[in-house]
Amino acid sequence: MPQRLSPKVLLIDPVRMLPSLLLPLAGVLFVGDFSPRSYAYAAVGVFAAVVFAIIRWATFTYVIVGDSLETRRSLISRSVRTIPLERIRGVDLSTPPMHRLLGLTVLKIDTGAGGGEEEAKLAGISLEEAERLKSVLLRRTAEPEPHVPDAATPAGPRERPIMSVPRKWLLYGPLSGAYLLTPFAFAGGAVGLAFQWGDDLGLSQDDALSAGEWLWEHPYLLLGVAALLVLAMPIAGGLMYAIFNWNFVLKRRDGYLVAERGLINRRSVSLESQRVRGYEIVDGLAERWAKVARVWAIVTGLGDSETRGQLLPGVPREIAFQVTRDAIGPYGAALRPHPPVARQRRLFRAIFPWLVLAAASVLGLWVTGSVFWWVLLVLALLLAAVGVPLGLDRYASLGHGYDGARLAVRSGSLRRAQAVVERRAVVGWRLRQTWFQRRAGVLTLIAGVGAGQGGYSAIDVSEAQGVDFAAEVTPEWLAPFLEPGES
Repeated sequence: MPQRLSPKVLLIDPVRMLPSLLLPLAGVLFVGDFSPRSYAYAAVGVFAAVVFAIIRWATFTYVIVGDSLETRRSLISRSVRTIPLERIRGVDLSTPPMHRLLGLTVLKIDTGAGGGEEEAKLAGISLEEAERLKSVLLRRTAEPEPHVPDAATPAGPRERPIMSVPRKWLLYGPLSGAYLLTPFAFAGGAVGLAFQWGDDLGLSQDDALSAGEWLWEHPYLLLGVAALLVLAMPIAGGLMYAIFNWNFVLKRRDGYLVAERGLINRRSVSLESQRVRGYEIVDGLAERWAKVARVWAIVTGLGDSETRGQLLPGVPREIAFQVTRDAIGPYGAALRPHPPVARQRRLFRAIFPWLVLAAASVLGLWVTGSVFWWVLLVLALLLAAVGVPLGLDRYASLGHGYDGARLAVRSGSLRRAQAVVERRAVVGWRLRQTWFQRRAGVLTLIAGVGAGQGGYSAIDVSEAQGVDFAAEVTPEWLAPFLEPGES
């Protein structure tokens, strides 16, 4: 029997429409000079939004028919969407603040066919209905687990906790740098709103230009504001990180890896274990110094893998490897170093551009004698000096390996990423060699994977290393192309 969303959603939808109605309603009031007629028009607009929300709720239904989920909408034209249960790759539950107050949740279905967009969304159902639908929608793809019948075992989904992130580890948040620009984002948003609402607030473009000229004439005030924003970066970034990753829990549930997190908007993401092909461990420069790492799952057919695929936020590196070993599988081989010429290429890229800028600064200083060129020269030389340890670290981060079941590749410095992928996930190889790489005798070997980013690269390996590595992982593929005696 077709079912509708919870009637409580009618208390949410009109409120969610208010931001889009705010400017039109404000315009009606300003144009009408806040007369009784303008208030009446504004009230009619609000009433129309409520009626529209009621009609949307009354014309949307969903039902499970056989082996498919069917959603229907008959607002203006009739729309029917049928999703076979066997195509469903994940079911996510999220509870925004208003939904949480009313005991509702939002259920999103991902089939891996729509990129970052969900295939279907039920934007207001009860928690009990969400759990019921989740178990029904995922029953086709959940891998069977050995289970001994026991009369004392309660009915329902089987859960096994893997990792619960302590709240004190949320202090690692600012190390990732992902949320450090939050103060500047808020400042930019405030400036944007001021320009957008300037006419309604009685501010003209000339006023904005005058304010800009005044700030330009008082550079110390401008520098002070910038300094305050910079000082607020770790605090605001840490708060945003904590809000998004509050009470992060990773568990296994009926053949799925389930990650739950969030303070204001609690979110639950389910990843089918059968489709997990590996993991990616990421750490920034500051995180590496603190021995902290983050983890993402490499999953086939997963839309929005950057958000939905996260297995762990910032945790101690040893814990990250332990969790991936228990939840996905171990990797038991050392990474192989890349040839010394790769180090030379890293150093050249990190130093040469700044030396060119320094040479240009010397030329400008000789021609004009301006202080500007002195500042630019000092800055270029400092950046060139910083490029030396950066280039060495980038080379030290390079590596690849194979333990007989999984292959691993690693690269990067400011953001170092090590991807560990099961051998069965490799669907092809690609050898890429630029003109400079040909002169240096190195190449980039890309393992094509039908999951995650679609391919993972071993950068600047020697030509022999590239061929040998591909032949070691998939010998049956390369055997017809190798001459006798090569392996």
